[in-house]
Amino acid sequence: MEYTEWKRNLQSKVLEKLDYTGNVQDEDVRAAIDDVLLTEETAKWTSLKQIRQVREDIFCSLRRLDVLQPFIEDVTITEIMVNGAENIYVEQAGAVKKAVCQFESKERLQDVIQQIVAGCNRAVNEASPIVDARLPDGSRVNIVMEPVALNGPFVTIRRFPDKPITIKELIEKGTITEEAAEFMRKLVKAKYNILISGGTGSGKTTFLNVLSGFVPREERVVTIEDSAELQLQGLNNLVSLETRNKNAEGCGEITIRDLIRTSLRMRPDRIIVGEVRGAEAVDMLQALNT
Repeated sequence: MEYTEWKRNLQSKVLEKLDYTGNVQDEDVRAAIDDVLLTEETAKWTSLKQIRQVREDIFCSLRRLDVLQPFIEDVTITEIMVNGAENIYVEQAGAVKKAVCQFESKERLQDVIQQIVAGCNRAVNEASPIVDARLPDGSRVNIVMEPVALNGPFVTIRRFPDKPITIKELIEKGTITEEAAEFMRKLVKAKYNILISGGTGSGKTTFLNVLSGFVPREERVVTIEDSAELQLQGLNNLVSLETRNKNAEGCGEITIRDLIRTSLRMRPDRIIVGEVRGAEAVDMLQALNT
């Protein structure tokens, strides 16, 4: 019996044991998995290592993000790229490599996608096939579904360090000199308008987070993002705003442009816009004059 078929059969039996009329906890799922493994006499034809592996794989499939979960938990991985059910790539130490694992089916990948978007009150479907979301740990997720994704669905997850990088660490790594860091500190203190630009993965968000460490703690800061990912350091009077997609009826959309206009009425000392790439550029330029 192939591993995938074995896992699928065991998972079906685990689901039969679970009572979804109540509030199922992680401990309940693990207990059900253990019960199934003990009654299946799997030790007769599998090793202890395989049993441990299938135990964890079933749990991640039922309660986490399936085959993506080990990558989510690996702090050395900075990007996870899913090109359909069979092709998964990860970025580790600046190098992109193909993962050996894959989703059981396209339908299973779609289930994981719906799990992700539901967790942050978003929706993605054929009518609205593109969405930006985030995971509970703050990782940024971009999803593109059919009919836009011809050989998808596509999922791109950008992971951020648990502990925000400081200006001291950037200096130690040689990313910036002490003189340049002091110059940027003075610009932030003086409330200059600062635009950070660069290619994908070049460190724009990381650098913005670092610069936030220079903002005086008593100031009121409003952040505006498509999907909240900033890790601003030590700000007490912080207002975080996030856009909202259209609902199933095509209504209720709140854009960056709407949030910029609203933020001007919130008595901000500073406004930080995560990304500017559309009509909101006009409103931002107007806001710079206030």
